[in-house]
Amino acid sequence: MKRRMTWKLAAAAAMVAGLPMAALAQAGEPIKIGAAAPKTGPLAGGAAVTHWPAIKMWVAQVNERGGLKMKNGSQRKLELIEYDDRTNPGETIKAVERLITQDKADFIIAPYGTGMNLAVAPVFAKHGYPQIAVSAITDKTEELAKRYPTIFFTLGTTTAFANSVADVLGKLHKDGKIGNKVAMVNVADAFGIELAEAARPIFKKHGLDIVYDKSYPLGTQDLAPVMKGAKAANPDAFVAWSYPPDSFSLAELAKIEGLNVKAYYSAVGTPFPAFLGKYGKSAEGVLGAGGVNLDAPEMKGFYEAHKKLSGSDADYWAGPVTYASLQVLEQAIEGTGGVDRAAVTDYIKKNSFKTVMGEWRFKNQTIENFWTVGQWQNGKFHGVASTNKPGEKPVVLKSGW
Repeated sequence: MKRRMTWKLAAAAAMVAGLPMAALAQAGEPIKIGAAAPKTGPLAGGAAVTHWPAIKMWVAQVNERGGLKMKNGSQRKLELIEYDDRTNPGETIKAVERLITQDKADFIIAPYGTGMNLAVAPVFAKHGYPQIAVSAITDKTEELAKRYPTIFFTLGTTTAFANSVADVLGKLHKDGKIGNKVAMVNVADAFGIELAEAARPIFKKHGLDIVYDKSYPLGTQDLAPVMKGAKAANPDAFVAWSYPPDSFSLAELAKIEGLNVKAYYSAVGTPFPAFLGKYGKSAEGVLGAGGVNLDAPEMKGFYEAHKKLSGSDADYWAGPVTYASLQVLEQAIEGTGGVDRAAVTDYIKKNSFKTVMGEWRFKNQTIENFWTVGQWQNGKFHGVASTNKPGEKPVVLKSGW
């Protein structure tokens, strides 16, 4: 069901009658911002942590300071139009088309999930909407950027992620801290399949032997057979190209089955505060996708604001990147002074942006410096590997569950 929200100061409505005409002239019509992402279905939990809170935080902050500045000197607040795509690419396409044709959204926030972003890319491009994709990891960025001139990638590539995990494990093996046997599992959708395919030759190149290689359907409820198979392979390291429900379930099963490897990695969901909340000290040493530099001043400000506005802690990966993508959109709208989507898209391609993730500049519609591997250390999820990001922490070994 669709919900419309205009995030305004609580006292604004009561004050309108008393405002002078000069002040009213500064307020233009709201800019309509569309968003279609899971509120139900297998990916709803992940979207509830990394996607929706960052969007609502951004909208609230923009509206609290009066809106985005236009070239005529006025300011325009934001109206957020939300749809639940039910973790279904077909529903994502329908929702985006509805936002364009019926709701007349000025801009649309990229959806949640690699598969969803790839599914709607033709729709965004056809109608000239900039698609600043966050939760999309693929090696096809160059090909997709040529095909769809309005798409932008921010989170990284499958090869970069697989390389970083292989680098971490390979170094631990080279240093004599772990053996070279790896159990690898993956969710069988665009995200997991592509990462597993990239990892196989890369792991081999790093001297790692994949002794267990298993995929499972998206939304699988019982992963016990998968973990039992991994344990039976007697690996030295475990790698799961997983989504949030899987990452939580696999960790629980690793404890039950006694998979006490010294290097344990699961992907999406591992950087969630709820992961630490559920596993406590058992989370110590768990590796996962992403990470952040918690010592960066802009990052400290982001976490403080997120806690204040939402009442919850932000995650340590895609949440800040989602917010950064919205900062890009904001700066491009204000930089062009309006809602001309072609001008905004061109502005994104040609300019640099100050974000909570540091300075961003797109090269071939892609951000090249990003976090790839993080690790729970002393109750925080620190970045331990990246493509040339400052603040990497040394990797520590996991010591049981």
